[in-house]
Amino acid sequence: MGQLRAGIIPVTPFQQNCTILFDDETKQGVVVDPGGDVETILGAIRDNGLSIGEIWITHGHIDHAGGAMELKEALGVDIVGPHAADAPLLANLEAQAQRFGLTGGVRNCTPDRFLSEGDTVSFGDHVFEVLHCPGHAPGHVVFYDRAAHFAHVGDVLFSGSIGRTDLPGGDHSALIASIKEKLLPLGDDIGFICGHGPGSTIGQERLTNPFLNGMA
Repeated sequence: MGQLRAGIIPVTPFQQNCTILFDDETKQGVVVDPGGDVETILGAIRDNGLSIGEIWITHGHIDHAGGAMELKEALGVDIVGPHAADAPLLANLEAQAQRFGLTGGVRNCTPDRFLSEGDTVSFGDHVFEVLHCPGHAPGHVVFYDRAAHFAHVGDVLFSGSIGRTDLPGGDHSALIASIKEKLLPLGDDIGFICGHGPGSTIGQERLTNPFLNGMA
């Protein structure tokens, strides 16, 4: 088995981190959160000789799922995730696009499979546990690779910040509970990629993130 690798492609005016997770030997992988700019994503897949098996969605916001259906059709693969609680958001992406004045490519998203706490997703020998982490969005999920000490946390936790909770379905207390009960117990050595900006580690955020002050 090769090493787990991650490539980040900032997409959409929201500069969302579309992430390609892949094995550096087999070149098998998945695309996480293709919010848009699908031709750019396809170019990165081609340029790196990758074979994409699935599209994984952390949550139903436009900058994470807006390009999923177009990418699904281009690659002929399934869309997996998020949790079914985000189905209303995914069914409303085109209306979101109109509200933000975005044009081109955004389509409502119908996943082939929703995910629940305790499920696993994988490609090759890389297995990710699914953590349901509501708060930023009701159906937000996190993908955690225990063997690699790595997580993709979407918009739950950022370097120096946490996800917004002023959007439809947001719940600040639920978000804090998700971080405290689901993410922090993973351990300080867990590195993570998030939906916007640079990644970090759980330990670094426990020490320095102002939103986590006082959390054990």
